[in-house]
Amino acid sequence: MSDSTRDQSLAVLRWLMEAGADEAVTDAPVNRFAAPSHSAPIPPAPAFAKASTDKPRAAPPPKADNKTSSNAQTVSLSTAPGAARALAQSCTTLAELKTAVMHFEGCELKRYATNTVFADGDPSGRIMLIGEAPGRDEDIQGLPFVGRAGKLLDRMLAEIGLDRRKVYITNVLNWRPPQNREPSPEEAATCLPFLHRHIELADPKLMILLGAVSVRHVLGLTEGITRVRGKWNLYQSVMLNRSIPVMPTLHPAYLLRQPAAKRLAWRDLLAVAEKMGQLGLA
Repeated sequence: MSDSTRDQSLAVLRWLMEAGADEAVTDAPVNRFAAPSHSAPIPPAPAFAKASTDKPRAAPPPKADNKTSSNAQTVSLSTAPGAARALAQSCTTLAELKTAVMHFEGCELKRYATNTVFADGDPSGRIMLIGEAPGRDEDIQGLPFVGRAGKLLDRMLAEIGLDRRKVYITNVLNWRPPQNREPSPEEAATCLPFLHRHIELADPKLMILLGAVSVRHVLGLTEGITRVRGKWNLYQSVMLNRSIPVMPTLHPAYLLRQPAAKRLAWRDLLAVAEKMGQLGLA
């Protein structure tokens, strides 16, 4: 390269820098006036290097089967508690309430259950026991407390002169949760109107709550069952003209896992027997 050519090239570079072109954009010079070449397209950047201002999109919901779609159209999850409340209040007898619960499609638990578990025993005995939810055996037979825990409950009742012909047994939930898990707040909220109406129509003079879930949803107490068991409480309803004495105690399933706690349950049963005498239920 001659000195004159070199000086001309430097002058062009200085002019470009003064014009703002102060950095190279590729490793080699590109002739912009040449015909474009058909080179391979540049592969897209990896996902982790891609910058975007778009908001993230949620994954599309899974497709539901026809039965699920039909149920959702009948009662949505957001309106289920209100629908359950209106339906429950329209019932004037236990038979009507049982029919309403059997045909209710607003609780997701029903999709996974084999049977609706309503109640067992005799409501005219005026002693009502409320457990938590059906288990595997209850789901199969459609009756509350028929498994191992139910057999223990029968023996417990017999110790104070009671049996299923003299008491009325139900649960907070009418359908078994999958894997016997604890019900979600939404599931419980949907079932509670039926339970409250169940208590009003059965009109017991004495109630026994079996386990923490029952205590939480009937009395609204959030303390552990070992703290509230053995202490009398009162259940009040605007539809009843009186308060109902309530005894919280340990669930029979818990006693099967913790046999040493049976002595505590026995104390609770003795208190129940004493209250039965006071109320003329003995």
